[in-house]
Amino acid sequence: MTRARARLSVEAQRDDASIAWVNGLQATGSAHEECVVALHALLLRVARHEVARRAGSLQLGGPELEDVAQQATDDAIMAIRRRVTEFRGESRFTTWAFRFVIFEVSTKMGRHFWRERRAVWDEDAWERLPSGLADSPELRVEQRELFSTLRRAIDVDLTPLQRRVFVAIALNEVPMDAFARELGVNRNALYKTLFDARRKLRTSLLAAGHSRPYPISATR
Repeated sequence: MTRARARLSVEAQRDDASIAWVNGLQATGSAHEECVVALHALLLRVARHEVARRAGSLQLGGPELEDVAQQATDDAIMAIRRRVTEFRGESRFTTWAFRFVIFEVSTKMGRHFWRERRAVWDEDAWERLPSGLADSPELRVEQRELFSTLRRAIDVDLTPLQRRVFVAIALNEVPMDAFARELGVNRNALYKTLFDARRKLRTSLLAAGHSRPYPISATR
């Protein structure tokens, strides 16, 4: 068999598999139920993998991980059943379906993050900023003066939105994707806000005589 024929054979099988999924979801009775059960098992494996991959930053584990995976899979199945007629065959059906469960995992883990950890403007947050300074009395004094200037600049020079974004991402280490969902904006818009805030703060620190604005350049 030539390469071209082999490729056509694979593509035909792929189309047949996608058509079988679509037909099963649009069927009734036992055929429909069997298709849903098979798809649920497939998506649950994807959900478990995605939850485990993201779990470290959110300090999740044990039964809680499985609960998120199960909920994400259940909701993804419901969405796919509602929107199965939108499948156009531009990719394999399973690839199309995986996007639903990954979206649900992302949404649910983002909500969990905001239940457990809010962006807080507090003293402890400053201890989490990387200093980049050596451990010496002179440099520790410089660090304290720099942080004092930075705090004033955050209060005075930033807009309320810029202040909220900088405090959340730079001080509280909130994942950008989770914070974007909380604000209802896309990642690019959030990154632009953070970029503008950093630029303002860097200008303020340099104007105050701090030639090495570590907390600004070191934040994500």
